[in-house]
Amino acid sequence: MQDKDKLLIYCLCLENRLLNKVKNFNYVPVGLGKDNFSIEWLRDNSGNNISHKNPYYGEYSFHYWFWKNMIDKIDENTWMGFCTYRRFWGNKLDENLSKLSKKIIQKIPEEWNMYDVILGDKINVQGIKLMKALKHGKKLILKNPKILFKKNRNIKFQFDLYHGPGILDKAIELLDDNNKEDFKNYLNQNGSYNQGNMFISKSKKLIKDYYKDIFNWLEKCEKIFGFDLEGYNKKRIYAFLAERFLPYWFNKNAKVLEWPIIFQDLNKD
Repeated sequence: MQDKDKLLIYCLCLENRLLNKVKNFNYVPVGLGKDNFSIEWLRDNSGNNISHKNPYYGEYSFHYWFWKNMIDKIDENTWMGFCTYRRFWGNKLDENLSKLSKKIIQKIPEEWNMYDVILGDKINVQGIKLMKALKHGKKLILKNPKILFKKNRNIKFQFDLYHGPGILDKAIELLDDNNKEDFKNYLNQNGSYNQGNMFISKSKKLIKDYYKDIFNWLEKCEKIFGFDLEGYNKKRIYAFLAERFLPYWFNKNAKVLEWPIIFQDLNKD
């Protein structure tokens, strides 16, 4: 790895009191939401922004801001990545240590140089407990009894179970021809997906192309689902749609390396 390569990790948080913890990691603190953030935080509410959509878009209100206001200002040969106050990129060498600052990525691993993008390790959706499936997915099971067996559960089933049947189908129909059928096949043929709405890449072109596709799609989805949304599983529907689209898009358009994600809430640290 060349010395000039840099690592820039943006850590997305909801509370100002986490500032020193994030700074201690040498990460860029990003404040989202309505807390009283100090001037040391990077925010999503200046320049060209959609900060008013944050309750519905989640971390994607910052991704939009980053796309429109920041990415072109970043030095070349910089690995740009994103984490949150409770999901971090693990350091494979020291991930078993007790101190979080020692368990997370602080420098660029040599093997990254062989890949275009780093995605989080996968979460398996086939392990959904049968009782939960019976409680929340009776209509889905009646429609397709085969999903009672774990091997027949896929990403689409998991999304329909937690966020409501039909939502994903309507959203897929709004995709362009380059992605509609491929995304549909990805959802139906896979029982796991890269977690966390997180990625790292040093290709500005790749990131910009992703942002163009995802935000064009989500804007179309707004015309169907709007913003009169209630409940966690419905209100942040645009972030949940993006969470399934991100791993599909990058796996289709880039050479991907999966990397371990560490779950540790800074609020409880």
